[in-house]
Parts: sequence; C-alpha cells; structure tokens
Amino acid sequence: MTLKKRKRKKPVGKMSNQKEYPQLTLEQAVDLVISGKMAEGLRERTLRDYQKDWNYFRKWLNEHYEVEYIDDLTPQHFRDYINYMKYDAKKYDGHKYINSDEQGVGLSETTINIRLRVYKAIFNYLDREDLIEVNPMNNIRLLRQDIDLTNCLTDEEVKEILRQPNQKDYVGYRDYVAIILLLDSGIRANELLSLRTTDIDFKTRFITLGGDRNKNRKPRIVPISAHTVKLLLQLINENKIHYSTERIFLSSYGEPLGQNHFNKRLKYYGEKAGIKGKKMTAHVYRHTWAKNMTLNGCDAFTLQKMGGWSDIRTMRRYIQMDTDDLRISHDQYSPVMKIVHKKR
Repeated sequence: MTLKKRKRKKPVGKMSNQKEYPQLTLEQAVDLVISGKMAEGLRERTLRDYQKDWNYFRKWLNEHYEVEYIDDLTPQHFRDYINYMKYDAKKYDGHKYINSDEQGVGLSETTINIRLRVYKAIFNYLDREDLIEVNPMNNIRLLRQDIDLTNCLTDEEVKEILRQPNQKDYVGYRDYVAIILLLDSGIRANELLSLRTTDIDFKTRFITLGGDRNKNRKPRIVPISAHTVKLLLQLINENKIHYSTERIFLSSYGEPLGQNHFNKRLKYYGEKAGIKGKKMTAHVYRHTWAKNMTLNGCDAFTLQKMGGWSDIRTMRRYIQMDTDDLRISHDQYSPVMKIVHKKR
C-alpha cells in the first residue's frame, strides 16, 4: 500500500527536522491497526470487536461529517459522538432478532466506555507507530459509572435457582452442574464451556486452564470442591454413553455449547426462580463467587490468583458489599465491640 506523505508546516525562514506523517484514509488507518494488533497476538474475537465498534463510529461520522483522512478527526468529533450515544442512539440498532424501535434510546455507560476504550486503543497504536501527528483521544475520558451493588446473587436466590433445573433430564442436569461449577470456581463462561476432561485432575481437585483460553493469556489452576468433582464425573460418564468427545458441556446433540445459548439458559432459570432486577449471566455468578469467597475469609491475593485477574483493582469491582454484608462485617470485626466484650 503506497501512502502519501504529509509534512508539518514550518515557519518561513526556519530550518527544522520535522517528522513526516502519512496521509491515511480512515479505512487505511484501521486496516493498519488491525494488522498490527493481529501481529501482537490479539485474539480473533477482540479484532472483530475492534472492527465492529469502529464501524459504529464510521456510520455515525458519515451521517454527520465529511471526513476522509484520519488526521482530520478532532476531540470534538468524539465528544459529539459520545453525546449521540448517550441521548440519541437506538438500543440494539441493527440487531438481527431485536426490534430496536421497541428498546428506547441512549446506550448504557458500560457500552459507551467499551467503545471509547476501543477508539483509544486504535489511536494509541497509530500514535505509537508515528502514523498520526496528534492523538484526538488523548483528552477524551471515560464516562463515570455508578457502582452496581445488585450484581450478586443472595444465598436464597442461589438456592431457588438450583431448584429449577430438571436433573432427571440431560440438559437440566448439565445446566445444574455448570451452575455449581460457576459458584464453586468463579471461572468465566468461555473457560467453563471449553473444558475438557483432560483439564481436570480429579484426585487433587484442580482445573488447569491454559493461557490460550484465559482473558489475560496467563495459565492458572483453579481448585474445586469434592462435591463438584462428583457432579462432573457423573456428567462425563453420561457424555461417554452418547458422545465421543472430551468436551464436558455439550448440547443435547453432542455439539459444543455456545456462550449465548448458555446465558439464555441461565436467564431462563433466573426467571423461573422469580429473580428480578438482575442480569442473569455467567458473569453474575462470578461476582457472587468472588463476594462469598471474601466474606468467608479468603484473602485478596489468593482470590486474585484463583480468579485470574492481572490487576487487583479489577478484582475489587467484583466484591462490592451491600448494607447487610457491611453490618455483619462491622459487628464481627469492630475493635470497639471486641474491647467492650473483653472488659465484661
């Protein structure tokens, strides 16, 4: 690809060794970023998300501005786009199965921040590779988000959910085992659904997750309880009767279980259990696991290692406490209560 060179303007009468920057169209710039990120080893799904989120921005840009080159973009373009996403963008616009006209307008802060992180990554790469003179995303900040204290399940909600799967049916028993494993190990949905029998040491009760399946590409081992091991062995034995695969979580036809379908099953059980106001996804079970591990005395560094978080600050978002948890913890650990009781 032949690129036009673009020189910075120099004051008349002054000599300087200024850098030359290529004049990249929007398409050329993103193609360079995608190929560069591919060489860095980003996962295929991540690259698809880059392209998808950039296409959202390009579609809006084409409708409101005439911009051809990447270095013509300014911070104002992105601030206008943020306002559009907050107040005017249709939810689920372009979705194959959801009617966007019935969903309202205004994207969530989480969705907006996901897109902004993609745009920041794109322009940071272009800036790092000296392909642009000015990074328009430098001063664009992510939206502030309220901390969600309802992203965990209570003990009573978990008990009610576990009553819903029909364990006499293959699909029901498979889902029951999957929910138990999520609550016992805190593994992510993609890690659970890709599990094979060779990943589990049934004697030591450890699951080994290779770096190719982990979000941060770091391998880790995850302990599980004897009860979970027993359930997994029963599911594996059932699989062996009907299917010839090492995968553990399968559809009723013996095919790998997809993440979207699995989350639909979790939502189905949540609705049957009468749970409202909470997103019934595998991620909620991961939050529930992390919170309960903390309340039961697990230290932060052990939890971080089991959960596979590279940054402890990320882990902290998983263990938000509600008022009941705060009251119990305060009454149990308050130095004042300890001193008063000792004096008596």
